[in-house]
Amino acid sequence: MKQGDLVVRKSYGGDITFRIDAVFQDTAIIKGTEFRLLADSPVRDLVNVSQATIKRRTQQAHITMLESVKAIEQHQRQQTERRRAEFQFAEVPHSSAYFDMPGKVLHLDGDSNYLQKSMAIYNQLRVPAEGHYVHEANMADMLYRLLPRVHPDIVVITGHDGVLKSMKDRDLYSLQSYKNSKNFVNAVQTARQFERHLDLLTIVAGACQSHFEALLQSGANFASSPGRIMIHALDPVYVAVQASYTSIRETVQIGDITSHTMTGLEGVGGIETRGSYRVGMPKWKDLSNLNVTPSVI
Repeated sequence: MKQGDLVVRKSYGGDITFRIDAVFQDTAIIKGTEFRLLADSPVRDLVNVSQATIKRRTQQAHITMLESVKAIEQHQRQQTERRRAEFQFAEVPHSSAYFDMPGKVLHLDGDSNYLQKSMAIYNQLRVPAEGHYVHEANMADMLYRLLPRVHPDIVVITGHDGVLKSMKDRDLYSLQSYKNSKNFVNAVQTARQFERHLDLLTIVAGACQSHFEALLQSGANFASSPGRIMIHALDPVYVAVQASYTSIRETVQIGDITSHTMTGLEGVGGIETRGSYRVGMPKWKDLSNLNVTPSVI
């Protein structure tokens, strides 16, 4: 077994595919390839994944992702049709004379592969976004530097997390029981020091099994994971997209969010939050040129 190998855990029935991040003597640090789970495992419990299994699981994940994106695109079209109807009711000469101004996303990710996938989704769904690959422990410091420059409407703070299995008495309401929840909480607190108003800066935070209550109490609008379950790599992205395209006159509906995520209400929850989408006119042709190129820090 070596760094970069794709493996499954025998003791868990090979349910999740992981990539080995590091190996220390008889222990490997592994990260989920489709789920934002960070774990450590005895090397003897790991077995390499066959190419057939990798292909099958990749295809299944891709199909599920396409279904979620398709549902979000349909939701966006419905919102657009409703806005056009409102303009026509207001006797605006040409409904095509307005332009969309969705909320801008600043996405910090502790996994470079997930960051690339996330930025591709933002691009496909026409969400203005800036992405940075940052280790979870450095996210608070990075936000302190980035927020005054980027001035986003939505911040996504995600990467890998998990409940520590090694603790004898695991307390799911203690931050000490989690691999990265404390780092996410610190990052959320830094963002809230920059902007305290919950409707002026929407924060989406957490990963697999993260301390949902602590993230909300520290200032997140949406967080994982209420049921301490594994969330899909793109679930935080779908929440951010919903917030980006929900009108400032409306609140982001939790039901709409969970219907588009892959893990539902057990995976992501949150509080009533005003959207970030605005309408402008007359149409500004240059607005369609969105910069969504991820940068590596």
